[in-house]
Amino acid sequence: MVCRLFSKQLEDGMRSITMGKNILREDKGVALVIALLMMLVLTLIGISSIGTTNFETSISGNERVRTDAFYAAEAGIQVGLNQIPDSTQAIAKTKLKEDSYYWSGRAQDEASPKNLQSLGVHHRAGFDATWEFKRFQVNTTGKSFGSSKEIEAQVSYGPFNTGTQYNN
Repeated sequence: MVCRLFSKQLEDGMRSITMGKNILREDKGVALVIALLMMLVLTLIGISSIGTTNFETSISGNERVRTDAFYAAEAGIQVGLNQIPDSTQAIAKTKLKEDSYYWSGRAQDEASPKNLQSLGVHHRAGFDATWEFKRFQVNTTGKSFGSSKEIEAQVSYGPFNTGTQYNN
């Protein structure tokens, strides 16, 4: 009887081991698990792509605003170049388009723009002492949607006759 009982328990154990091996050998449901894992991976890639796209959009928007501010400052430089050497008056805050301005001076000079600077006269190689060139410095700031850019340009106008010519 003990032998028989032991034999039955051994048989039941072997049957459960055999059933365990059969469960692992069957491919039922494996395709579903693989498909779910693939969907998880693709979802994570999609979420990452959306985050990257939002970040890149923000960067390009900031670059556009900085470019607008630069072009506003460039417009101020052109206005300054057109008024010298006759005048070195300050360029008042001027509106170009919606929330886009320029003025002469630095960013902190928005309320009271600064005059253009005369840097005096200088002589150039290739010209005798009877000719001189006038130097000016134009500083302007452009502002667009909170972003500001400052530009400095130094220009030389001439030649002008110094009036020291002697007639023989």
